[in-house]
Amino acid sequence: MRIWFTIFILGFTLFSFFDCARTEQEQVRRMPKWAWLLIILFFEFIGALAWQFAGKPKRNPGSGGNRRGGGKILPPDDDPDFLRKI
Repeated sequence: MRIWFTIFILGFTLFSFFDCARTEQEQVRRMPKWAWLLIILFFEFIGALAWQFAGKPKRNPGSGGNRRGGGKILPPDDDPDFLRKI
């Protein structure tokens, strides 16, 4: 039983660390991204919990998984990001 708890703690900590590392700086709440990474690294499970509840950006439930467009699909000729790239 003890090994499963240890594996869970390690997995949750690693998940939170990489989730924080992949999040864009502008979306991180409360502190700079580097500070969250250090907190997760040094305080492990408590830091990972803090990231999940206080630092992680809130997801828009109506977006359908599309973070950029807010759920609305734009054709290429109306998408400003696409037009900038060409």
